[in-house]
Amino acid sequence: MARLVYSLIASLDGYIEDVHGRFDWAAPGAEAHAFVNDLERPVGTYLYGRGMYETMAVWETDPSLAEHSPEMRDFAAIWKAADKIDYSSTLPEVSTSRTVLERRFDPDAVRRLKAAAAADMAVAGPGLAAHAFRAGLVDELHVFLAPALVGAGKRGFPADVRLDLDLIDERRFADGMAFLRYRVARATT
Repeated sequence: MARLVYSLIASLDGYIEDVHGRFDWAAPGAEAHAFVNDLERPVGTYLYGRGMYETMAVWETDPSLAEHSPEMRDFAAIWKAADKIDYSSTLPEVSTSRTVLERRFDPDAVRRLKAAAAADMAVAGPGLAAHAFRAGLVDELHVFLAPALVGAGKRGFPADVRLDLDLIDERRFADGMAFLRYRVARATT
């Protein structure tokens, strides 16, 4: 069975966006970005809500983004090679290849997908991840902590989910970013 991983880059105080919707403070340096790429390489399917899908679609719809660095070029190739499922009741259509639009998140369908998948899966965005956490679908968390405090904004984790976690890996990068990898030990929502 494939693992479902929730991966995020957050400020030290737990936000993925500041109050203005910006996340420029979260951009990883070259070393951290290469590490992210290695973690993402085995992902076969990404699960997105509308907002995160629209944020990530630029890796295919804006070819100039990949020209910024070798790490960004590598990530764009990784992202384009994976399947994507966008869960949205309002998006009229998807704008990227290898992408399926689903109108609602069905935990049983995701369980079946995990059971049949040959590669790991990733869920991105705190809204959709909250549904996956509540359904007991998330197996691991990959948390990148940016060296910033933003005070308020969009939280990276749902407020109504409790998980017991086992730390299974950690890494520190020269740019001040830190990586923490946790296995979900038990959901206690």
